[in-house]
Amino acid sequence: MTEKLYDVDSYIKNFTAKVISCEKYLENYAVVLDKTAFFPEAGGQKSDRGIISGVNVLDVKIEDDVIIHITDAPLTVGETVDGTIDFERRFDFMQQHSGEHIVSGVAHRLYGCENVGFHLSEDIVTLDFDKPLKREEILRIEKCANEAVFSNVNFYTYYPDDKTLENLEYRSKKELLGAIRIVEIENTDMCACCAPHVKKSGEIGLIKLLGFEKLRGGVRIEMKCGMRALEDFNQSFENLHNISNKLCVKRYETALAVDRLLEQISNLKYKFTAIKRQMLLEKLENIKLQKDITAMFEEDLEIKDLQMLSDSIYKKCGGVRAVLSPCDNGYSFAICGEETELKEFFNRFKEKLCVKGGGRGTLVQGTVANKKEEILELFV
Repeated sequence: MTEKLYDVDSYIKNFTAKVISCEKYLENYAVVLDKTAFFPEAGGQKSDRGIISGVNVLDVKIEDDVIIHITDAPLTVGETVDGTIDFERRFDFMQQHSGEHIVSGVAHRLYGCENVGFHLSEDIVTLDFDKPLKREEILRIEKCANEAVFSNVNFYTYYPDDKTLENLEYRSKKELLGAIRIVEIENTDMCACCAPHVKKSGEIGLIKLLGFEKLRGGVRIEMKCGMRALEDFNQSFENLHNISNKLCVKRYETALAVDRLLEQISNLKYKFTAIKRQMLLEKLENIKLQKDITAMFEEDLEIKDLQMLSDSIYKKCGGVRAVLSPCDNGYSFAICGEETELKEFFNRFKEKLCVKGGGRGTLVQGTVANKKEEILELFV
């Protein structure tokens, strides 16, 4: 077993230890020390990073209570080494994980939710509850969680004996074996957890629940705490400030201004569509009757325009008539014709080109991911 210094004090930044083993591990090395302050990846949380006697620690794993440091260079077995963890990263993770415990404890107390999933990495924190929650319920959880932060309550970590453990009501995502480490938040929560935590809730700074989505009958919530929450606010504030300046309104008026702008765009789009339809109909009047299969390429047409134009040409000229317009993955198309003739043509169309789509009767539609020249070869 490796002595876990982070269990005793999550604020240890530097330590000395003895190298027990060092073996080649893929392109790197697997180093075992007699004790360590490096927290391994566990419980949904990524591991610590840092340096051991000038050697970079890239990852930390735990296997049967033995902590393995993945390093980019070897260390000498039997040597006493100095370890330094990246404490900025450690404290960031402590803020996020301690905040998650508070949120989960509040959700459990208010709505009987069980935390069934947790993920903490460098850029995202998510927690999964087994029950659905409404937006107003999540806002209430956030408010109560921050009240616990502002109260600056104590965090306690300890390994209770079996008798004490039997009488404790604590949360746990799964059945645990062996010694169980309890993280108790004063008047707030009690949970089994192996990770480092803050000493007082005030160190978390702020808890912000950013978004949520339905997940397997429950809900997944994305959150940020501490400096991550501040950085997210700063970025959101800057974006909102820029938008309000562009719209020439105050920040708290941007939503209404955007609604007005969208309504104006919708009205203009409606007028533009009407004008475009009229132009297409006028163009249709100038199309000469042809018996051969023809294809027409037009810019900026929506599928309804393609349908209308191809159907009008078919009814006026007969044959199989296609209208195509550029799109992100090639061309959108609508093709009209007599049912039997159209079916025969569309089978060739799909066979020769990269086509997605279909239809029935006198109309087929979809997209074709080919060049204009390749498409035209089928309309000779």
